[in-house]
Amino acid sequence: MKRRRLWFLVVGAGSFAGTLLYRRRTVRNRMRVDVYFDDGSMVSLAAGSPDADALLPTAQQILAQVHAGSA
Repeated sequence: MKRRRLWFLVVGAGSFAGTLLYRRRTVRNRMRVDVYFDDGSMVSLAAGSPDADALLPTAQQILAQVHAGSA
Protein backbone atom coordinates (compact mmCIF):
# COMPACT_ATOMS: atom_id res chain seq x y z
CA MET A 1 0.00 0.00 0.00
CA LYS A 2 2.83 2.42 0.84
CA ARG A 3 4.59 1.68 -2.46
CA ARG A 4 1.40 2.45 -4.35
CA ARG A 5 1.02 5.82 -2.63
CA LEU A 6 4.66 6.63 -3.28
CA TRP A 7 4.21 5.70 -6.95
CA PHE A 8 1.20 8.03 -7.29
CA LEU A 9 3.10 10.79 -5.52
CA VAL A 10 6.09 10.44 -7.87
CA VAL A 11 3.89 10.35 -10.98
CA GLY A 12 1.89 13.35 -9.78
CA ALA A 13 5.02 15.36 -8.98
CA GLY A 14 6.52 14.49 -12.37
CA SER A 15 3.36 15.52 -14.18
CA PHE A 16 3.25 18.80 -12.28
CA ALA A 17 6.90 19.55 -13.04
CA GLY A 18 6.40 18.70 -16.71
CA THR A 19 3.41 21.01 -16.91
CA LEU A 20 5.40 23.88 -15.38
CA LEU A 21 8.32 23.39 -17.75
CA TYR A 22 6.04 23.21 -20.79
CA ARG A 23 4.20 26.38 -19.75
CA ARG A 24 7.42 28.31 -19.13
CA ARG A 25 8.74 27.32 -22.54
CA THR A 26 5.60 28.30 -24.46
CA VAL A 27 5.17 31.60 -22.61
CA ARG A 28 8.81 32.58 -23.12
CA ASN A 29 8.65 32.14 -26.91
CA ARG A 30 5.57 34.29 -27.49
CA MET A 31 6.07 37.61 -29.22
CA ARG A 32 4.14 40.57 -27.90
CA VAL A 33 4.28 44.34 -27.77
CA ASP A 34 3.88 46.17 -24.47
CA VAL A 35 2.68 49.75 -24.92
CA TYR A 36 3.17 52.08 -21.96
CA PHE A 37 1.22 55.33 -21.63
CA ASP A 38 2.03 58.56 -19.80
CA ASP A 39 -0.66 57.95 -17.20
CA GLY A 40 1.11 54.75 -16.10
CA SER A 41 -1.21 52.30 -17.81
CA MET A 42 0.01 49.55 -20.11
CA VAL A 43 -1.50 47.43 -22.87
CA SER A 44 0.07 44.14 -23.94
CA LEU A 45 -0.63 43.17 -27.55
CA ALA A 46 -0.05 39.53 -28.53
CA ALA A 47 1.34 38.57 -31.92
CA GLY A 48 -1.51 37.84 -34.28
CA SER A 49 -3.59 40.83 -33.29
CA PRO A 50 -3.81 43.53 -35.98
CA ASP A 51 -2.23 46.22 -33.77
CA ALA A 52 0.69 44.02 -32.72
CA ASP A 53 1.31 42.82 -36.26
CA ALA A 54 1.64 46.45 -37.34
CA LEU A 55 4.14 47.27 -34.55
CA LEU A 56 6.25 44.08 -34.34
CA PRO A 57 8.39 44.62 -37.47
CA THR A 58 9.38 48.11 -36.32
CA ALA A 59 10.11 46.87 -32.80
CA GLN A 60 12.26 44.02 -34.16
CA GLN A 61 14.28 46.46 -36.30
CA ILE A 62 14.88 48.74 -33.34
CA LEU A 63 15.96 45.86 -31.12
CA ALA A 64 18.29 44.52 -33.83
CA GLN A 65 19.95 47.95 -34.11
CA VAL A 66 20.32 48.23 -30.34
CA HIS A 67 21.88 44.75 -30.09
CA ALA A 68 24.21 45.46 -33.05
CA GLY A 69 25.32 48.73 -31.44
CA SER A 70 26.07 47.14 -28.06
CA ALA A 71 28.14 44.28 -29.50
